[in-house]
Amino acid sequence: MVVVPLAMSLAGCAETSRILRVCADPNNMPFSNAQGEGFENALAELVASDMKARVEYTWWAQRRGFIRSTLGEHRCDVVMGLPSAMEMALTTRPYYRSTYVFVTRREVASTVRSLDDPALRVLRVGVQMIGDDYANAPPAHALAQRGIIHNVRGYTVYGDYSKPAPPARIVDAVASSEIDVAIAWGAMAGYHASRAAVPLTLVPVLPQIDVPFLPMVFDISMAVRREDIALRDELDAVIQRRRVEIAQLLDDYHVPRVTATRIAGMAP
Repeated sequence: MVVVPLAMSLAGCAETSRILRVCADPNNMPFSNAQGEGFENALAELVASDMKARVEYTWWAQRRGFIRSTLGEHRCDVVMGLPSAMEMALTTRPYYRSTYVFVTRREVASTVRSLDDPALRVLRVGVQMIGDDYANAPPAHALAQRGIIHNVRGYTVYGDYSKPAPPARIVDAVASSEIDVAIAWGAMAGYHASRAAVPLTLVPVLPQIDVPFLPMVFDISMAVRREDIALRDELDAVIQRRRVEIAQLLDDYHVPRVTATRIAGMAP
């Protein structure tokens, strides 16, 4: 594979000769897909436009080894959405902060708001599992620490990759009454809840940081190789300049965000 430097490609006119090489999952809505329908696809186009570049994708399923196989192998120069604390890459300033959410049907009598809600001991609860080895996401750990196990069902974030948006299965399970409540990553849940066949309610998980230190909220950034400081700094500047458009984009995809003083975008 020929590696094209981010700075310039040799083809095209002056206005579009620069290439922003992006690695993304081709089947992971609402983040990205091969049809360019995700908010990270739209964000890549926004960033490239600001940089007077055009987007060129390398498609790669976002599973274990994703960073090593993409940025690490120089298949691309940027990934549009990773946790800001990711140690394997150099991350930009966060462009949003989201949270795990409780997802319920609106007719469910008890709207769960806390991991300590007694209803979680009797309701059918769905949680996200990460990886082929079914490692636990933070909410699953939090429930296990409280002894809430037997009424909990796991849904892998990888899902059935032959079907569109496999992580949405956990939200579908709430809508179909397979489970009573899901605890799912907000950026995924907000989008799919807004498209569900029945009305669903999203409530942010509390506490935001479970003891001793189990976060339910995460800052999300763009990521580049650790040595690409100049590119990171350029992306930081784009995020600052286009913060209003980025916020609107996240609203359009029903991505819940949390700050120190408010919760935005919670209604699907």
